[in-house]
Amino acid sequence: MSSKKLVFSGVQPTGNLHLGNYLGAIKNFVSLQNDMNCVYCVVDLHAITTFQNPDELKNNILETTASFLATGLDPNKSIIFNQSSVSAHSELAWIFNCVSKVGWLNRMTQFKDKAGSDKEKASVGLYIYPNLMAADILLYKATHVPVGADQKQHLELTRDIAQKFNKDFNCKDFFPLPEPLILKNISRVMSLRDGTKKMSKSEESDYSRINLKDSSDEIVKKIKKAKSDSEPIPDNIKSLEKKPEALNLLTIYSEVSKTNLEKALIEMAGKEYSYIKGKLADLLVAEISPIGKEIVKLMNDKTHLTKILKKGSEKASIKAEENLKNIREKVGLI
Repeated sequence: MSSKKLVFSGVQPTGNLHLGNYLGAIKNFVSLQNDMNCVYCVVDLHAITTFQNPDELKNNILETTASFLATGLDPNKSIIFNQSSVSAHSELAWIFNCVSKVGWLNRMTQFKDKAGSDKEKASVGLYIYPNLMAADILLYKATHVPVGADQKQHLELTRDIAQKFNKDFNCKDFFPLPEPLILKNISRVMSLRDGTKKMSKSEESDYSRINLKDSSDEIVKKIKKAKSDSEPIPDNIKSLEKKPEALNLLTIYSEVSKTNLEKALIEMAGKEYSYIKGKLADLLVAEISPIGKEIVKLMNDKTHLTKILKKGSEKASIKAEENLKNIREKVGLI
């Protein structure tokens, strides 16, 4: 790899990637690969912190890979692989388990959210998940990580681990302190059924989200049924913020139409919801439907997808093993 900035990002293969994943992360991966060295990982080890049906997991790993390719990621420009195929991730995670502090992990709010009220039943893997995430990033000495609001805390922990390792083993600047790559004009995409909740594949109703594999008819139907009210679209941001469902539709519209929220609001102010829903559905059909068709096409040739992952893991392993050899030496392992 050249001396260009290096980006690392991972996506969990839990099935049903949706519009929120696309606008908040995957779409931006494509533009980044033109300007930086990029490592994009299907983080299957993170997925098993909660139980996954083995057959479904295998399929989801390939489907996530297909989604990467369908949205424009190029395996000739970016390294695309699945995490478990490069064992250095697990080895470095253990080393970081011995560097990181229990107090640091106790402050991780995402564990509290995912574990729920009965933490005793959560897996140890879910608790130490942030240390594996740090290993994913630092194994390649990534300089930048695209992050959303729910991952900022984990990146801060990664920086803490890097600093502590560098200090503990007297190797100043060995690990870089990765910077968050916060892309402008990217807002959280919320549920189509409840504008106060983040769009999620775990929400029971399929009408709460636009899946990347949805057909044109399904996209139109879901947008048409999106929660709204009888009042027209307001004409100012302050009033819009009091209407979470309207704000969500305007946010999605502005991002897909490549404009800002203020301009979108000027265009839609005073209009009925049926107007914005019609315009939004047309935009989403044009952008998402071709991706869905390409995912289905790619999934019909799983051998091809497996080969892409294998080639990607070979490229990733070269960089990973080179760095891990130096890490072992720093720690004193033979």
